[in-house]
Amino acid sequence: MILSNPRTWETATGVVLLAGLTGAGIWILTRRRPTADEIEQARRQFLSRSGRLVDGMFLDITEMSADDGATRTLLIYSYRISGVDYQCSQDVTAMRDTLNPADLRAGFPCTVRYQPGNPHNSILVAEQWSGLRSTLPDLPQGRATAEPRRRWPRVR
Repeated sequence: MILSNPRTWETATGVVLLAGLTGAGIWILTRRRPTADEIEQARRQFLSRSGRLVDGMFLDITEMSADDGATRTLLIYSYRISGVDYQCSQDVTAMRDTLNPADLRAGFPCTVRYQPGNPHNSILVAEQWSGLRSTLPDLPQGRATAEPRRRWPRVR
């Protein structure tokens, strides 16, 4: 049977469109949404793969009570990019098995990974990477400063 009536085509198109919208609506309402910890883990993985490195300072470790009654462990650190100072914190509650808070030293330099187009999106540690340092870097013996700068002759 050939559908040659335009009214039949309009009705069939409307039914197919309505069925598609109903299916999309059911999928949106019943899909599994990621938890806050899963979103944070995905952010850490993204920055550990593609973030740029910058020197920073590890300031403190603190524990806070969340709204749900759980205790959150936060690392507080600072860094500077293009003359702008940033002071951030990272929630490391989910990484308690890989990170020992007793080993952390406040006031030590650290390495921060940040997103180039969004510098306040940064991390200090991830599952595969850590910017924390356990000791201060060793300075070479005998010279406390770098080599003197070479002076070039003036051009007149």
